[in-house]
Amino acid sequence: MAAPPGDAPLTAANNIQPFFTLHKASAAAASSAPSSRARRRIDASLPSSPNPKSAMRIRDVDAQDEEDSELYEQLRLEAFHRIWSRIQSTIDEVLRGINLKLFDQVLQWAQESFSAIRAVAKPCHAEVQQPYPLLTNVICRRIPTAFVLTKNAEFVDDITTFRDLAGHLQSSGCHLAKLSAAELSVKHGVGGCFRSLLRQLLSDVPDVADVFALASWYCEAENYNQPIIVILDDLEQCSSDVLGELVMMLSEWVIKIPIFFVMGIATTLDAPKKLLSSEALQRLEPCKLTLGSPSDRMNALVEAILVKPCAGFCISHEVVMFLRNYFFRHDGTITSFISALKLACSKHFSMEPLSFLCMGVLQEDCEEFWHDKFEALPQVIHKYAFGLPSCTSATNLSNSSNAMVNGLSKLLESQKDWGSVLLCLYEAGRHDKLQLLDIFCEAVNPDLQAQNASNAELPVSKVNIEKLSGMKSGSGKVYMAQVMNAIRYLPMENLLRVLEVWSIHLSGISEINDKVKELQSTTIDADSVRATKEKWTRRSTGSAGNGTVPLNEKIAVLLQDITRKYLVPVECLPFHEIICFKNVGVLQSALIGNPRRMVQLDLLKSQSHLKCSCCSRTGTALSGTLHDTSIMCNLAQEYGDVINLHDWYISFEGIINSRNSKVKRKSYSSPSKKKSKSTPAESEAMIQARFCRAVTEMQITGLLRMPSKRRPDLVQRIAFGP
Repeated sequence: MAAPPGDAPLTAANNIQPFFTLHKASAAAASSAPSSRARRRIDASLPSSPNPKSAMRIRDVDAQDEEDSELYEQLRLEAFHRIWSRIQSTIDEVLRGINLKLFDQVLQWAQESFSAIRAVAKPCHAEVQQPYPLLTNVICRRIPTAFVLTKNAEFVDDITTFRDLAGHLQSSGCHLAKLSAAELSVKHGVGGCFRSLLRQLLSDVPDVADVFALASWYCEAENYNQPIIVILDDLEQCSSDVLGELVMMLSEWVIKIPIFFVMGIATTLDAPKKLLSSEALQRLEPCKLTLGSPSDRMNALVEAILVKPCAGFCISHEVVMFLRNYFFRHDGTITSFISALKLACSKHFSMEPLSFLCMGVLQEDCEEFWHDKFEALPQVIHKYAFGLPSCTSATNLSNSSNAMVNGLSKLLESQKDWGSVLLCLYEAGRHDKLQLLDIFCEAVNPDLQAQNASNAELPVSKVNIEKLSGMKSGSGKVYMAQVMNAIRYLPMENLLRVLEVWSIHLSGISEINDKVKELQSTTIDADSVRATKEKWTRRSTGSAGNGTVPLNEKIAVLLQDITRKYLVPVECLPFHEIICFKNVGVLQSALIGNPRRMVQLDLLKSQSHLKCSCCSRTGTALSGTLHDTSIMCNLAQEYGDVINLHDWYISFEGIINSRNSKVKRKSYSSPSKKKSKSTPAESEAMIQARFCRAVTEMQITGLLRMPSKRRPDLVQRIAFGP
């Protein structure tokens, strides 16, 4: 192909800007300024306004509507920041509470290890400052090391844990230093690693970074009586040679300078044996600790931010199921779940016009807040509020501010009762190793209300429970049926413990709480409990159904009653759209998405996005005024997986030339041809340059594979969807 002429002007047509779909209007439509005759025709076509005041009033109304739109958009943005700030603080508090037990164990281990080292020898300041280690036996040259098993497949969940651990140990008086896997690499070596350690402890690091500088710093009075803890948050990613050399070097000084290691392990506790040499392992005094599993942390988070109404934001059944699957597809990473939940929250406040009313949950007097905000709503939003699907299906609902305030108050109260009953289900199901997230997914299902109504007269019998247990997942109350089954065969001691927890969860529902206390008062004393337990263990599996303890049956009946009465999903209540995010499609496309397929679809349907008059023809023929890349993408659909470059170029050239010929014919037939300038036809070199640019853009966006050396005349098309 010929190269484009060097004197061609640099215009938007030959300026290569990949990833941006630009539109070129037809040359006949381009004009610098309309003529006076055209301007008169435009003015004459406008409707006359006999009353200037009415026109001004219309402009004032439009300006007011625009101002109201900006105001409520700002309110929604403010509400999102406040709501998510509350959710994020709750998440941090929950995770900190879960990790606090581990933090206390690490602190206790550090204090005991420091006392053990000081019991062996307590060198004076002069001995510590000597530039050589103390001569001790091999046992005294072992570094106390805590291996913390995190059980996380992704390191992203461990960042916050080890950051909080460092803060907890530092607040207790320990000297802290953190070394990353990048610092313990072959590139930096043990010298760079040790310099990084000194930089975190010493205010002034000497040019020669050696252990003597650390010993001199430790001899100072304010540093001497506390251990130095070095945290390695990701042991598996460290260089084995660098880490082994560091261990061997510091172990010689452990009596003078009590340095301890805290190493995070994501896989198994035998990972150090695979990473370090036997000589380096002998210099470590291991202590194995375990962090809570991701499922335990997920249960705590679901209870704190989804079950308990901490911020007035909730999600629908479809969104919950998507987030659950998203959580398991990402190896159970808490960070991925929190990020997806934050995205759902932001989408809700950006899409729902009335979502700013969620802030009422954070107010002391929520009803007054809702009443004031609803009274100030424009008529359009007022009409929208009572046109919500949940309101149109509700009966006896008037279009007044009091009706909306009462509806939101009942919605909030119903959510509290729903959460209390759900926690009761989880307390009974946790003895059967059920997860709160699984029970939660069933409890938010709007079909649950219809199932409760159809099963209202059914007794809690073993036959019914086994029937429910045989249902497929997602089609019925599978996990709730397992909870009922677990209660019927729960030992007496566990049953009494369940009742104690229920009395706490149901304290806000006095009617049900009285029944729970009545069941507690009818229980037998401790001696009879032990006798019943022994009798229970002697019973065979075959006779378990005939000798059921009456208390189990009563508790199962009570749980079924409160489930049927109070476990009403949020999607079955009026005005739930204000606080509940339901658009799972938006969330799915934002989190998973398929960008190259979206680029392809946008190029194929560029007319619907550009919405220009010259391309809005109903026919299937391509218009030459489309962007070159869009034309090429449409032409590529006529081929299979392989496209011949020569045929592709001929088709592209034909469309461009047909456009130029139409413009030329239109200029000839125009009555004002003396005033119009004829557009020169595109040269073949320019068409070739435009073709090459379009092919390059498609290759950059991943829609094409460029020709190979063996077949330079063919390109491979990559299709994403139909």
